[in-house]
Amino acid sequence: MKKAPKHEPDEPLTVSPPKKWAAGVPAVTHALEYSLDEASLKTTATTLLTMNQVGGIDCPGCAWADPAPGHRHMNEYCENGAKHINDEATGRRVTREFFRAHPVSWLNEQSDLWLNQQGRLTEPMIKRADSDYYEPISWADALDLLADELKALDTPDQACFYTSGRASNESAFVLQLFARAFGTNNLPDCSNLCHETSGFGLHETLGTGKGTVSLDDIYQSDLIFLVGQNPATNHPRQLSALEECKDNGGKIISVNTLPEAGLMRFKNPQQIRGVIGDGVQISDQFLHIRSGGDLALFQGLNKLLLEAEDANPGTVLDHDFIAQHTSGFEEFARHARSISWDDILTATQLTREEIEEAHDYVMHAGRVIVCWAMGVTQQRQGVPTVREIINFLMLRGNLGRVGCGASPVRGHSNVQGDRTMGVWEQMPDEFLDALKSEFRFDPPRHHGYDAVKAVKAMAEGKVKVFLSLAGNFVRAAPDTEITDAAMRRCKVTAQISTKLSKAHTVTGETALILPCLGRTEIDIQAGGVQFVTVENTSSEVHTSFGKLRPASRLLLSEVAILCRLAERTLADKGDVDIPWLEFEADYGNIRDRVAQIIPGFYDFNRRVSRPGGIKLPNPVNEGVYATATGKAMFTVNDWDMSAAPPGHLVLQSTRSHDQWNTIPYTNNDRYRGIHGRRNIIMINPEDMVDLGLVRGQFVDIVGVWNDDVDRRVEGFEVIPYPTSRGCAAAYYPEVQPLVPLDSVAAISNQPTSKGIVVRLEPGTPPPGTKPTHWHD
Repeated sequence: MKKAPKHEPDEPLTVSPPKKWAAGVPAVTHALEYSLDEASLKTTATTLLTMNQVGGIDCPGCAWADPAPGHRHMNEYCENGAKHINDEATGRRVTREFFRAHPVSWLNEQSDLWLNQQGRLTEPMIKRADSDYYEPISWADALDLLADELKALDTPDQACFYTSGRASNESAFVLQLFARAFGTNNLPDCSNLCHETSGFGLHETLGTGKGTVSLDDIYQSDLIFLVGQNPATNHPRQLSALEECKDNGGKIISVNTLPEAGLMRFKNPQQIRGVIGDGVQISDQFLHIRSGGDLALFQGLNKLLLEAEDANPGTVLDHDFIAQHTSGFEEFARHARSISWDDILTATQLTREEIEEAHDYVMHAGRVIVCWAMGVTQQRQGVPTVREIINFLMLRGNLGRVGCGASPVRGHSNVQGDRTMGVWEQMPDEFLDALKSEFRFDPPRHHGYDAVKAVKAMAEGKVKVFLSLAGNFVRAAPDTEITDAAMRRCKVTAQISTKLSKAHTVTGETALILPCLGRTEIDIQAGGVQFVTVENTSSEVHTSFGKLRPASRLLLSEVAILCRLAERTLADKGDVDIPWLEFEADYGNIRDRVAQIIPGFYDFNRRVSRPGGIKLPNPVNEGVYATATGKAMFTVNDWDMSAAPPGHLVLQSTRSHDQWNTIPYTNNDRYRGIHGRRNIIMINPEDMVDLGLVRGQFVDIVGVWNDDVDRRVEGFEVIPYPTSRGCAAAYYPEVQPLVPLDSVAAISNQPTSKGIVVRLEPGTPPPGTKPTHWHD
């Protein structure tokens, strides 16, 4: 069924008080309304009833783990997962007639929402260097052109190969193999922008970049910290797991700059109490922390634990664990004791009583988990914060036991799998040696470009060809004006995509659209019907089978596009003998090679086909630490108390509830009570008084950084909201222009989108803005 194109909603901004609970019947209603607006009843039933089921479609949204087979609900999905899967399954189509009617320059002026609403891409298109329009091109010509451009480069390092977490394990493995066989490690990915900080912090302290927590651990924990995350919007099925934890007697402490509805109360629509009752209170304590204060919070908790041990020797810390499995304790302890409470309280903006209350919860908990997300990682001191969280867990032996551990909650379906498959610009020699042994070529050893370095390289003319496997790099990357200009310096940009986005309007001289099958669609190759695999945030790898007829007969799979391109590009390289066409014909051939290269994937094809798939080994849970000392490492984490100057605020970017990554599905943010527009900035009412602001006032937001670049976004409406004092929030990607390219987390080089120092200047509403409706 082909549906009519949508149009940008023309409605006023409506502001109501924030919700105090999440999900419930409204979540079901909104999920079905959106799904049925996008797809037919039959398609919606197919996607929702097979979603996250054994033999079904893995949700293309978040990476939260599925319950074990036999314990899954027949509706094993959340509101946003339902929207995401049916956004891909939409009946709307973007055809050659659409591109004939709309020049690229005009398309670039349209919103992210409008571009996404036009529907699925249907055939390969090219924008030639002397044209402002996309036009059709055959697959053979498109891939020949791209291969010729790659072969014509002076060096392989003039190409970048980007991917996002939407890619499958199979396509991610093929992408990195192609890039390295071509001769470069330029493999920037979305991890560079969201969880690179977690990987660096965990690698240094535990010897692995992955979390240590399973779904069963969540159920059985006595105490869970939720730090810098908003489960109700970004990974809603986590709330069901937290509900089970609460039912088992567990306690939860949420740490956030914004009070989020899902962290207050959850009404599970699959439970009677969630439909006609009050649901479950999630947070037993809410720590309304200052942005960037998480490091100081955990240092305060660690200081209290050390003092409690001093008062009652042998009763607080896990001395056996510390002695047998860790190093660096004495130096850490001396430093922790030296930190002043004045500094901790100033940095966190909490009271001593609030931190001591959290400490009391810790003292009564035998098993503790810390979950965190981008509220931690997108801070300048993100890596030290992750390291301090590990210090906290080690003090009482909360690693390697049931119900304990570290849980960086990845927000995109297979972002963790991409990294496992080798999509990283600095993979270790062990992985590269395994590639060399298996495929008989010598991969490059020098580190490639991450996302930030890729933008800089493009801006300097060092990258000529940019190939993207899924994702919307120009909107996800920082410093939008600089990123856009850098992308336009490329000679060729190519996007392997399912739907229209800014990735297709901010292009190199020549631009290719290479439309691919979505995860929802049946994938038939020469070897028969194919499935793909993905890895969730608990390191479980499982299958995903497409169920729908492809949106167009001209679509190719991600694997097919990459394999055909690699075959054309590398045909003349005598030292490379990789069976690209065999990989395309049967993805089982790819998995057989993965099994030979990546630890934990032995007998991959057979094991992943079992219900529940494969649980990858986690060395921490086996008492193995691949660190410099062979043990888990306590660290000393110094910090400076960065703060906005007087008259300024610390701005964080955030997603609305009706949004996935860079793409809004509507202009509404239901849980925060904001409907109709996205050009808003949420500010604490007391800060509004201090700054002389009134609600409904329009301002320009100006970024403050130590260079001469004027970074600003114009025409944002001031909304009173209970943010932490001195902190403000606005929507991503609209405020990405304010994130300086050089403002990155120490060590990980991840952009600091949660710590943007800004000032506000008088502004004017955009043309045609309707009066705001305030409902107090």
